[in-house]
Amino acid sequence: MHNLPEVRGPTEKKVSFNVKLKWTLVILVGFFVLANIPLFGISGNALSRFEYLAILMGTSFGSIISLGIGPIVMSSIILQLLNGAGILNIDTNTDEGKKFFQGMQKLLAFAFVIFESMIYVLMKGIQAQPGFVGLVILQLCIGGFLIIFMDEVVQKWGFGSGVSLFIAAGIGWRLFAQLFQFIGTTGAFEPVGKVWALIASIIVGDGVGAAWALFPIIVTTLLFLAVVFAQSLKVEIPLAFDRVRGHSVKWPLQFFYAGVIPVILVSALAANIQLFASLLQNWMGHATFLGAFSSTGTPISGLAYWIHSTPLLEMIIKGSFRWIFAFQAFFHILFYVAFSVLFAFFWVGTSGQDARSQAKKIMSSGMSMPGFRKDERVLESILKRYVTPLTVMGGAAIGILASVANLLGALVGGTAILLVVMILYQLYQNIAQQHAVDMNPALRGFFGA
Repeated sequence: MHNLPEVRGPTEKKVSFNVKLKWTLVILVGFFVLANIPLFGISGNALSRFEYLAILMGTSFGSIISLGIGPIVMSSIILQLLNGAGILNIDTNTDEGKKFFQGMQKLLAFAFVIFESMIYVLMKGIQAQPGFVGLVILQLCIGGFLIIFMDEVVQKWGFGSGVSLFIAAGIGWRLFAQLFQFIGTTGAFEPVGKVWALIASIIVGDGVGAAWALFPIIVTTLLFLAVVFAQSLKVEIPLAFDRVRGHSVKWPLQFFYAGVIPVILVSALAANIQLFASLLQNWMGHATFLGAFSSTGTPISGLAYWIHSTPLLEMIIKGSFRWIFAFQAFFHILFYVAFSVLFAFFWVGTSGQDARSQAKKIMSSGMSMPGFRKDERVLESILKRYVTPLTVMGGAAIGILASVANLLGALVGGTAILLVVMILYQLYQNIAQQHAVDMNPALRGFFGA
């Protein structure tokens, strides 16, 4: 683990706001630059079928960073499952355990970069020209390693994590394009974006076209408002400073306690199932139990079909709705809710948000709960009354929001909209927390800054 290449962390205990902002913007610009560097030596095979995967993985297929955050997320999923099942026994509540877990995750992410690069090319997901197979694999590996190190730069020198930043950047870019795109696939000026399509449909009196353009905008707006409202829901725990009599603070526990990470992991899991099923079909020449796909890349059977989301509103408007879509919608929602709750538990346990870690943090910062004995075990038992229900309810709620919005046809997908709103909200919280620490250094120990 000690020999793994890594980004050197800051020597000072506290990184200033300006430094964090500078490195976050540098990595963001670097991400957009890499996303527009095409792979050299690939043939003109259809990459449009990977569009949904590209949104969730924070990437642009056909570019040097085609792997996106896939290796990082998959390594996190596998380690959390192995640790949660007791196959690996890593105590993430200790500093050594956290370092070992992070080292294992990085080592596994490196392995996944090499593995996925070979899978993409050899199974002709990204088809290389004759004689360029090795070069294309090498380019994908370089791009994958760069994403890992860029994520590490953001974690150590910037705001939040690179995974969240790349997803938000990719979604924001595509959302703007879906609303205001005015150049078609042939290069001619066409009302491709929903805003221009709505105006054009109203001008020619096309009611179906207007509804088709308007409903995704409405669903996206309602989802945005619902997520912003849910972010304001919280339980406030009263805490008092031991050394400062009469001075107390309220410690908020958000309704989405595990944050956006569970739905990222679920979406990445669904995307990878669809990806590997498609690659297996291309490689073997026939479908597997993971799924069969049409020529456009849409799943038509197997596991990939039942967890896939078909836009129900669009089907109803076009008059092509079938009852099998309702069963598919049920399994899609069930998949998202079940795995969102599961990953929420794993994330809370491995990220130091469990009741024991939070109680230890509160005690070490010199605070306690008024009216209760100053004991870490007592505080832990009180926090468990809130942390466990919030983990379950928050995980289930975020799974329902994401899956239902997917089914209603939100722009760039309900999961993507949910992710970008929550990521931006968490980025705002990180910036506000940094500002609070700069203004009141006494809060530094509480926030762990």
